[in-house]
Amino acid sequence: MTFRNVRMVVTRRTGPALAKSAWLLFRDIISKYDLPVETNKVERVLSYADNEIYFVPLDDPEKLKSFEKINYVWAEELTELTLKDYMQLNIRCRGENLNGQNRLFGSFNPIEKPGLEWLKALTEHPTENVEIHHSTYKDNPFLEQDYIDELENLKNLDETYHLIYAKGIWAIAKNSIYNNWHTIPESGWPVDVTRIGYGLDFGYNRPTALIEIGLMGNEAYERELLYETHLTNQELIDRLKFLIPNRRRLIVADSAEPDRISEIQLAGFNCVPCDKGKDSIRLGIDRVKRYRCHIVETSVNLIDEKRIYKWKEDKEGNALDEPVDYKNHLMDAERYLLGFIKPIKPRMIVVGNMFDK
Repeated sequence: MTFRNVRMVVTRRTGPALAKSAWLLFRDIISKYDLPVETNKVERVLSYADNEIYFVPLDDPEKLKSFEKINYVWAEELTELTLKDYMQLNIRCRGENLNGQNRLFGSFNPIEKPGLEWLKALTEHPTENVEIHHSTYKDNPFLEQDYIDELENLKNLDETYHLIYAKGIWAIAKNSIYNNWHTIPESGWPVDVTRIGYGLDFGYNRPTALIEIGLMGNEAYERELLYETHLTNQELIDRLKFLIPNRRRLIVADSAEPDRISEIQLAGFNCVPCDKGKDSIRLGIDRVKRYRCHIVETSVNLIDEKRIYKWKEDKEGNALDEPVDYKNHLMDAERYLLGFIKPIKPRMIVVGNMFDK
């Protein structure tokens, strides 16, 4: 707001991910501080005086190429990008800048995975025109105490996650729980799927999470419907009325909140408590693994949770029979439903008069 004639692009790998992260963040800040910024929700453009910020995903390459003279680029979750993506964004930063040098910014949590060797090398041995800013939650004065406590507790849950998310140090997340999933476009949801249910994980300071799952044999089609903090139960019920028009469909919710379940039932929903008991988490995960999961690509938080969901480890790095209790709200909701319903068992069909003499 103090610069003049600035053009900036904010980007991420996919449009849905960008819409639910940086675009939402900017709008929340504008609203919170009542900033005099014009918002074009259709084109996803923010304007102030002669300055503009465009929100363009990398999966829309033609639109990105149309920007010839950019001053600043912010690539959120840089670990989603390839070296080629990074170089293309760097080329875009060539507009005339009345305020100094053009810049390409990239922010990320340093989780190691194949294909990111270029980024790790860049951070560990930066070239002359690259500057590394290493920060942690301790550098952020705006964080709520609950989130700080969650990050600090990672040292008791999982050393790898503590290194990545609390200390900002490169590490490899091993012992992933799920590999039976992939993403699909919104149009990939079958129009003829009729066996539909919902999993609900309650929260307040942590997100309340709702997942929709459609089953066709051992194929599970999944869609994130809700991932929101600070919801009262009445606000949740109002959301459910919009998100679940057919109130007869099954909702399996966290049994630790019986009063909330009773209120949802009184609102007319078919909401039941999940099964909890000895070894229920491991058995529920085993039930989820029986399905091939197709996740709608707009389900940003569901995809993020699936990607990082992992087993706890002992001091030697061996997997234990308990998942890390971190960023698993939709994972719990998924497990509540798929662990509750009975899978359709394969049947033998006899064709012809096999037993005739």
